[in-house]
Amino acid sequence: MPEQLSQETERARGALPFGPAEVTGPSMVPTLHHGDVLLVHWGARVRPGDVVVLRHPFQQDLLVVKRAAERRRGGWWVLGDNAFAGGDSTDYGVVPEELVLGKVRLRYRPRAGQRSPFTVVRWALSAVRPVLADWSASRRFRAR
Repeated sequence: MPEQLSQETERARGALPFGPAEVTGPSMVPTLHHGDVLLVHWGARVRPGDVVVLRHPFQQDLLVVKRAAERRRGGWWVLGDNAFAGGDSTDYGVVPEELVLGKVRLRYRPRAGQRSPFTVVRWALSAVRPVLADWSASRRFRAR
């Protein structure tokens, strides 16, 4: 199942170079989780290992988030970080360059009702994190 983004993402995309997107689905676990809010840099240059937002090649009204594993002839080979979730280039092949819309720069994980002081502190320290290219993951994806 592809990692879907909320409909608000599409409306916000045209106005500014940066915009929010909310994640739904499990395909990018452990990097991203259902409910995470992303800061997307629309039109940013993509490199292997970057987490990107793209239009689904067969359902272009659907926006998905995946990791750009490598550049191939005709576009990008994209993969989810959760190999068991599917919905990536292993299903639909190379994604044309024009369907890759932007790069994820930051993720915010909303607080999920933690009650103990320890879990609140742990959440506060990990709630906002940059989403960086994972070179080790990129090498692992090329080996598939």
